[in-house]
Amino acid sequence: MEYKRILLKLSGEALMGNRQYGIDPERLQEYAQEIKQLIDKGVQVAIVIGGGNIFRGVAGASRGVDRVQGDHMGMLATVINGLALQSAMEDEGIPTRLQSAIKINEVAEPFIRRKAIRHLEKGRVVIFGGGTGNPYFTTDSAAVLRAIEIHADVILKGTRVDGIYSSDPEKDTNATKFDFISFDDVLRKGLKVMDTTAFTLSQENELPIIVFDMNTKGNLMKVVSGENIGTKVNL
Repeated sequence: MEYKRILLKLSGEALMGNRQYGIDPERLQEYAQEIKQLIDKGVQVAIVIGGGNIFRGVAGASRGVDRVQGDHMGMLATVINGLALQSAMEDEGIPTRLQSAIKINEVAEPFIRRKAIRHLEKGRVVIFGGGTGNPYFTTDSAAVLRAIEIHADVILKGTRVDGIYSSDPEKDTNATKFDFISFDDVLRKGLKVMDTTAFTLSQENELPIIVFDMNTKGNLMKVVSGENIGTKVNL
């Protein structure tokens, strides 16, 4: 295995499958099966998941919801997604712990760094819910922060596209895909990989990011095995 400990970042929208909103049980099962392959190979897996399939704070703010209130609603949405993913993984026989950055002790452990690392060492998947626990910070920022805290080898950003392109491949047929790109080149070209706060934090801590298509079966294992899947962002 190329990577021994990974932080997998999933968007809330990824859980929708072909639905307009909410959670698709079939998509959850597919993800759980992909993750199980890694656990069976001894890879340590942590996950940060977004909440955009249920509520997005920025969108809520544009419709008159107070931004801080909206972000708190978004944090709760990530906990709901975390519970759903936890259930799907446990159905596959994967030991899983959900930790939340906001206190919600009846359904999730509080985030404790040393405890999270211990869970990983014991072969448990750790899902980090509740974002960073602070408004104005995205789940991308939460993913980078948690990855640094647990000493992950890499951040794997699972999306519906197969990497980073020179422009939006869904809109521009001439868009070209990068196999490798530096942090500096991403900033210079104005490419959207993560929000600026998350991206800069990753760059400062020399933590590589791989953007890949999570919805293609087998891709997750290929990425972790070191195959040239998606786009790798490095120094």
